[in-house]
Amino acid sequence: MARNICLRLLTMAPKTRAQLAEALRKRDVPEEVAEAVLGRFSELGLIDDEAFAAAWVDSRHHGRGLAKRALAAELRRRGVDNETVSEAVERLDPDQEVETARRLVERKLAATRSLDPKVRTRRLAGMLARKGYPSGLAFRVIREALEQEGIEMEEDFE
Repeated sequence: MARNICLRLLTMAPKTRAQLAEALRKRDVPEEVAEAVLGRFSELGLIDDEAFAAAWVDSRHHGRGLAKRALAAELRRRGVDNETVSEAVERLDPDQEVETARRLVERKLAATRSLDPKVRTRRLAGMLARKGYPSGLAFRVIREALEQEGIEMEEDFE
């Protein structure tokens, strides 16, 4: 029964060991049975939190533009241990993270053109903050984008 539950869940989408353990617990599978099945699935490579974390970081960064902080939080919510989370998010190149922030700002910039520069900055900074970008990086990228439009920003706005 536990084996079938895990197989069914894994065919729908990749899962972490913690997610599968939680699913088995909710279905009242005895803990020793769950551990035996999860251990065997790990040995066979059907459960691999490191591979899951690396794929998650790659997918969510490129697909949704999430920064390291947001990616780490999502992985922790899925039960990935801190060491694995750190290894996965550190693979993300800092230059790539900056470039992604720039692309996100570029996409939203046109929709804010009619607004006051401070309002534009707040909205763009809020969008980047929700995606996990640190404020210093966010304001630097926003300032660069607005300056390319010929808008000078006050240095103390951050």
